Amino acid sequence: MPTSTAPGLSRLPHWLQWCVLAAAGGVAGYLLHYLKVPAGLFLGPMMVAVAMGIAGSSIRVPRLAFRSGQGVVMLMVAKSVTLGVLLALSRDWHLMLVVTALTLILSAAVGLGMVRFGGIPATTAAWGTAPGAASAMIAMAEESGADYRAVACMQYIRVVCVVMAGAWISHLIVAPEAMHEISADSDNGFSLVNLALTLAVAFVGALSANFLPAGALLTPIIIGSALNLLGWLDITLTSSILALAYGAIGSYIGLRFDRETVLQVVRLIPTIITANLFLILLCAALAWPLSWLFAKDFLSVFLATSPGGLDAMAIIAVETGSDASFVVALQTLRLIGVVLTGKLCAHGLILLSRRLRT
Repeated sequence: MPTSTAPGLSRLPHWLQWCVLAAAGGVAGYLLHYLKVPAGLFLGPMMVAVAMGIAGSSIRVPRLAFRSGQGVVMLMVAKSVTLGVLLALSRDWHLMLVVTALTLILSAAVGLGMVRFGGIPATTAAWGTAPGAASAMIAMAEESGADYRAVACMQYIRVVCVVMAGAWISHLIVAPEAMHEISADSDNGFSLVNLALTLAVAFVGALSANFLPAGALLTPIIIGSALNLLGWLDITLTSSILALAYGAIGSYIGLRFDRETVLQVVRLIPTIITANLFLILLCAALAWPLSWLFAKDFLSVFLATSPGGLDAMAIIAVETGSDASFVVALQTLRLIGVVLTGKLCAHGLILLSRRLRT
């Protein structure tokens, strides 16, 4: 329990902090959802959690709840995966590899610019600008002796910037009346058995994250898509469960902005935000020609190329009626690329920044 000398919200008992988060986050989420803001049920709790974290809140969303929420979101996408979708994606695999490489190069270039002009240490920028797999990059940064708190702040600021920009651009492109409801219940009627099996797959995905990088994202969509295609599982998710999943993800991310971390990197925050917005603009510029190349709408390609936040981009894609399968496929490919090449890219950026200084 927090001591009486602790600052801000940490003076309050944990149960009261949870009540504030649940009530304020729920109201904010449903208000944004009512106003037809894309991913409003995700954005509302995240913004409330960010404010609470900076105000000194001492509660944290359990990692298992966060990962289970990610699994639920991935199963929502898996429900829309068909054989035709898989065949269409398989034809563009070589283009997806090229796009993944381009996104990694753009991220590295922005990281180099932060070192050169923003005064951010190369070790911090190298891990902090990796476009995805935030938790893995933070862990790798800590292992390599980098300032993992600054890396965490950079990673989660990027997620917030990407989510806000994605929601804003989606709002500009998609008319409010065209927004999709979040319900994903079975078309053949509600089944308690199917709901239980669906949640079991999400929970298995959450547990797999203990030994698989990004397992909470990849395992549910692989297993869920396979079972769905084979006709062995009718993926069933209620609106309430989806809202809870969105809230768990948003609150987990928001509460990572604790006061100590933010105060430690406060002078770097303008540079970090500017660099992330610049990276998002670069990805948006890349999406214009790619939308023609892939024969997809701009919003789907923009969400697919946005630097990180696979779960958040999947939520926005589903609610705006974008090609969620394409978004998840490209985001997943980059996620795998970041995990596999993270150390190599980080060390390369550090060496390159040192050469530029000499």
